[in-house]
Amino acid sequence: MTAKDIFMKTLPFCWSKLGLGLLNIVICVVLFAILMGIALLFNSEGVAAVMIIVWFVLIGIVNFVINHYFAYLVKAGHVAVIAQTFKDGRVPDNCVSVGKAMVKDRFGTANAYFAIDKLVSGAVKQLQRTLGRITDSLLGSLPGADSVKSATNFFLNISLGYIDECCLSYTFYNRGQNAYKSACDGVVIYAQNWKHLLKNAAMTALTVIVSILVVTLVAFVLFGGAFRLLGWSGFVAFVLAVMLAWTIKFAFIDSWMMVKMMHGYMQVAPSTVITYDLYTQLSGLSSSFKRLFNESRVTPETVTVAEPASEPLAESESAPTPAPAEESVKPRFCSECGTPLKAGMAFCGNCGKKVG
Repeated sequence: MTAKDIFMKTLPFCWSKLGLGLLNIVICVVLFAILMGIALLFNSEGVAAVMIIVWFVLIGIVNFVINHYFAYLVKAGHVAVIAQTFKDGRVPDNCVSVGKAMVKDRFGTANAYFAIDKLVSGAVKQLQRTLGRITDSLLGSLPGADSVKSATNFFLNISLGYIDECCLSYTFYNRGQNAYKSACDGVVIYAQNWKHLLKNAAMTALTVIVSILVVTLVAFVLFGGAFRLLGWSGFVAFVLAVMLAWTIKFAFIDSWMMVKMMHGYMQVAPSTVITYDLYTQLSGLSSSFKRLFNESRVTPETVTVAEPASEPLAESESAPTPAPAEESVKPRFCSECGTPLKAGMAFCGNCGKKVG
């Protein structure tokens, strides 16, 4: 399926995102009307100024609640359904409900999703800064090099906002291991294919910028005209116009860019042979990736994999006596921390050391 096909068949997610954004704007307008009504009762510019500050605080709280407890399910559900589409070759019926169920099944709570999302986003940005320094060193002190570097980094930063969704999509594509481990693999896949994935970074960034400017301008004309008739603040009209533009960006522009990026990512992810020695290298380059990797080693697997030991063996303790087995099968222990190893394990479940 093409990126356009997937986008059109997952439009219900876009409408859901738009609905949440418009709900946010309606709540903000109602709060503004109430607070300005209170200010009119006192007939004081000082009280009006305080009410404006209170309004900004309240809309920040409303934004946090909507994004943290509702929008994440829709956005992550969209990612989950796209990943499943590449795996199965079709978009499931009632995709929004299916996507939400997949997210709850994979992550459980909003906090778990945001924890992994934050680590993945941080890892991608830190790794890209390292790769960017390598690219900058190639330009050296050529005339105009600084301008080229700045423009390149600007476009890359916008495009990187969609790469973390690509890495997270791998947690749904590969459900045979814990979410942290799949997210680690997703970042490694990006690190091995970053040139291919970011080759259209400039066009992606320009599309996002132009779209936001156009939508903001149109929204400001509409809100500005309405507020002028009512005698309300033009600044507040501008704030609401930006909120509407951001809602449309979140609902449609970001969704389209995410689908395009994920389409390119999923073209290379299944066939990429993950280089496991990159885990150590990337951990040294990115503190976020190191934390993600450490979490992947202590989080229980979702399939039949040995559970990590709760504590390493103390020096004074003798190794536990293995269960009776055939004489040909000898018990094995990790050479790094002493944790008992089960047959077939490639890595220690406690410290992550590769089994010799």
